[in-house]
Amino acid sequence: MGTLARAPKLLKRAVRAFGVERRHLVGPRMVLERAGMSVLGRRVRRSGGRILAYHSVGQPLMNHNDVPPKLFRRQLEWATAQGYRFVPASEIARTGGGPMDLAITFDDGLRSVMTEAVPILKDFAAPWSLFVVTDWSEGISPWTTDEVLGWRDLERLAADGAEIGSHSATHPDFGQLDGPAAREELERSRATIEARLGFAPTSFAIPHGQSANWTPVAMSEAKAAGYDLVYAQAEETRSAGTIARTFITRFDNMRVFSAALSGVFDQWEEWA
Repeated sequence: MGTLARAPKLLKRAVRAFGVERRHLVGPRMVLERAGMSVLGRRVRRSGGRILAYHSVGQPLMNHNDVPPKLFRRQLEWATAQGYRFVPASEIARTGGGPMDLAITFDDGLRSVMTEAVPILKDFAAPWSLFVVTDWSEGISPWTTDEVLGWRDLERLAADGAEIGSHSATHPDFGQLDGPAAREELERSRATIEARLGFAPTSFAIPHGQSANWTPVAMSEAKAAGYDLVYAQAEETRSAGTIARTFITRFDNMRVFSAALSGVFDQWEEWA
């Protein structure tokens, strides 16, 4: 084997020798990839609307998934100035939408969505959707309960017009689950939302949301559980039958954000 062929393995060994783990490289690599692609990437003509996938707004524990409030506001200001129209994600999912239709969604059910994002969204009269990890809202989460929206919060948000959907019970990688395990996650999450909020959601966002995180078996179980809209977190690389969303990160300044809306990242997946 030649030196060039062995280079990736040698680099990995060198990285490990200096105590650098894969998670340490996610942020820097993402910055470089998205900045470079925003300049050199392929723009895509789009006939339908675009759905954006956010996580938190001003909640640093989410690392690269956390968009600072000032940047979030600038992104919505820029989109408005360009002539985009904010519509519900379900409208784009069901009809395809128009090329200037834009939808805002959030995964996980984190508190900053209510405290930071909602006031900004109201300034733009922008509808939005939230996909909840039900065990986290029940108080079983990787963080303190202060980091996650509780059921009273979610009830108020739903009454205020937010579309509430499921993001599973525990946030697993569905790519690693067999049918019964996927069914339990999907059915339990839906049943919990119905018990707590009084309605059974028909929309589901795939945890992690990349092509490897979903399977035909999971899709079959989702349909059987009562979900008719299944959102991915990728565009052209997503699993068959899922709804495209464009992932937005904390590193997406206005050049990168505008590139995302022009389709530069439609063949890109999050590296983590």
